[in-house]
Amino acid sequence: MIKTIPDEVWAFDCEWVPDLQAGRLLYRLPDELPEQEILRIMWEQGGATAENPQPFLKTILCRVVSIAAVIRRKLPDGQVKLLMNFLPDRPEDPDQDEKYILQRFLGNRLAKSNPQLVGFNSRNSDLRILTQRAITNGLSLKSLCYRIDAKPWDSPDVDLMELVSGFGRNYAVSLNELATLCGIPGKIDTSGDDVCGLWYTGQYRKIVEYNCFDALTTYLLWLRLAFFSGCFTAEEHIREQTRVKVMLEERAQNPEGAFLAAYLEAWRDLQIKTGQNSNGVFAE
Repeated sequence: MIKTIPDEVWAFDCEWVPDLQAGRLLYRLPDELPEQEILRIMWEQGGATAENPQPFLKTILCRVVSIAAVIRRKLPDGQVKLLMNFLPDRPEDPDQDEKYILQRFLGNRLAKSNPQLVGFNSRNSDLRILTQRAITNGLSLKSLCYRIDAKPWDSPDVDLMELVSGFGRNYAVSLNELATLCGIPGKIDTSGDDVCGLWYTGQYRKIVEYNCFDALTTYLLWLRLAFFSGCFTAEEHIREQTRVKVMLEERAQNPEGAFLAAYLEAWRDLQIKTGQNSNGVFAE
């Protein structure tokens, strides 16, 4: 399980959608073909059926549209600072495209901070698409190469799904399943299946908000597994969760963070429903 708590942890999640340019190039489609027709062909080539008209496409055929991270940073004086960052921070700005998002998240910031990356199915999913799309965007990311090349037992990073899932359908665990049963919001009003529709109808900010929710859920699950592994005492675990609650309350006071109030409310409700509110994070 989780062995130590490093000085900097990034619990992250990323979202992606089918890349129309990839579809045009690989299937030799005319530039004037409507977006919906390109998407239909891409899904058809990806094995669409009547039961599953929009199958999961190869990650190389998709573009990254959002990355969010909750950052736990231990300062030199021993204090802990909690942050939440997301990209693009201006979703409607066309200059904050995929290359911008990848460079900002994976470039100098990752190399300088050298954090532990925490994700859910991140080793085989998020880190793979980030690598593939960084290559196609012409980026040079030596710090990412080190993480990709590292053997699982040598890697500084943590994939929560690998820690709790087993082989076979009966032993598989989804983020939503594990989080909900732990009293942590899984999916609120959006799921991964909605992201493509949101993107191609121009609801970019909604995708970023959903991405932030998943990053928060990943972070809270990391706290739970760290407590399970003995890295936090019960009192420390409560203190860590309270830091998240305070951060959400503060950010929800600002217009750009108002959407976080929905996560805070869902978290409070689940804590009560699962009988875990006795830990003192939320007052009765």
